[in-house]
Amino acid sequence: MSETLLEIRGLEVAFGGFRALDGVDLTIGKGELRFLIGPNGAGKTTLIDVITGLTKPTAGSVRFGGHDLAGRKEHEIVRLGVGRTFQTSVVFEELTVLENLDLAASFRRPLWSLLRRRRGVPEEVAAALETTGLAPLAGRRAGVLSHGQRQWLEIGMLIVQRPTLLLLDEPVAGMAQDERERTGELLTDIARDHTVVVVEHDMDFLRRYASRVTVLHEGKVLTEGSVEQVRADPRVQEIYLGRAREGAEDAVR
Repeated sequence: MSETLLEIRGLEVAFGGFRALDGVDLTIGKGELRFLIGPNGAGKTTLIDVITGLTKPTAGSVRFGGHDLAGRKEHEIVRLGVGRTFQTSVVFEELTVLENLDLAASFRRPLWSLLRRRRGVPEEVAAALETTGLAPLAGRRAGVLSHGQRQWLEIGMLIVQRPTLLLLDEPVAGMAQDERERTGELLTDIARDHTVVVVEHDMDFLRRYASRVTVLHEGKVLTEGSVEQVRADPRVQEIYLGRAREGAEDAVR
């Protein structure tokens, strides 16, 4: 078993009388490509919000690389090595692909290096251009990129910040089929050097690229395991996939 990177115990988040998370236990090992699934309202995005400091937990603990994340500010958690994307990509549309990546990479550069004119493309930026497949578009303004290309750029902007853990919230939502396939290949590639957690609804995408899956339901971990184990779980078929709906059984085959 791989060394534990992220350990969550008894995590609770309450908004008034509503429990968005209700005693979540979750362990992510170094080098994992973990998929996090569940119906709307299951608590997936809330869980990521807690890990990244956007939402404060009501109870429980979150430890990352030996650090307790409770009470830390968002920028402190980023500096510890946690990066995330949101459901809607956030890029600087008036800047080029290269400039977006270079700006993101400046996060970890010393101040004095930002004041001098650099010659050529920084090594980490060049590597991100190649990894995301955006090298041919380096000089193109981000605002004219396709939906998929914008998502890849945002992932590249995370990579250049050298995070240990990447949290990706529905990275293939709204993508065409060829873009989803390219994104799956990209995530597999990134997972060779990073730990990646993907929140996703696309079951076909899950079947093709996930190795280990955690299912949330009503703020709790319903089950977790391999894709095959999760697909075979009758609770997943009934609660998450809605077995009573016509054709739902086919969705897990």
